[in-house]
Amino acid sequence: MQIHENIDSLRAARAGAGRVAFVPTMGNLHEGHIALMRQAREHADCVIASIFVNRLQFGAGEDFDRYPRTFAADCEKLAAAGVEHLFAPDESVMYPQPQRYHVDPPAEQVSILEGEFRAGHFRGVATVVMKLLNIVRPEVALFGKKDYQQLMVLSNMVRELAMPIEVVPGETVRAEDGLALSSRNGYLSADERARAPLLHHLLAGIRAAVRTGERDFARLQADAMARLSAAGWAPDYVAVRRRLDLQPPVQEDDVLVVLAAAKLGRTRLIDNLEI
Repeated sequence: MQIHENIDSLRAARAGAGRVAFVPTMGNLHEGHIALMRQAREHADCVIASIFVNRLQFGAGEDFDRYPRTFAADCEKLAAAGVEHLFAPDESVMYPQPQRYHVDPPAEQVSILEGEFRAGHFRGVATVVMKLLNIVRPEVALFGKKDYQQLMVLSNMVRELAMPIEVVPGETVRAEDGLALSSRNGYLSADERARAPLLHHLLAGIRAAVRTGERDFARLQADAMARLSAAGWAPDYVAVRRRLDLQPPVQEDDVLVVLAAAKLGRTRLIDNLEI
């Protein structure tokens, strides 16, 4: 695997790479990331990954400084997965001057759910992903479904700006007890890790209820929030939404997803299940 720390080097390598699939990451890789790398291989001649902890998508008081950085171990995992090229810029490469141009997704997509609790987050995500896509120029880009709202925002960005890129979603990879794999799971204490599967368990319960005909979404959501609070969590939201735009359901045949975010101790976990 070749590691590129600057744009010119990466672009020179990409020029002769054929059809490229690109997987952007912030590092501290787990099996969910590696599953995306393997999936990328199915769509292209060459797989390019990136590792860049993007300051723009972290809000005040969030964990930018303590976000886990495990570069050597990440490189070993990527090489073992058959990734040909890794783009690993530092901030001086990605932002040689303060970023004055930004991608602002529509308010109705980013003021809800995650956006309600992380103001400016999706602006930072969309801006860095746009920049990475312009640098790598892939034919295919892969993003995981665990960050469901992020996947929607980026898919819409690529489509509405007529970018010649196919966006491919990757299924959420879970531990045996159902916990969605996440780089932030490493923040959990042993006791918190043992309690963490409750979030997935509650979402699975909502999915089962909706599949059997339950349509009192407000009650399902409120019950799950109450159970999280009673178990010592600090829930931000549990929400049944339309997959298309993450707005509340309005028709009987809306295709749905249930999403949640909650803090367990100091760690904020998110998860979702398509219904």
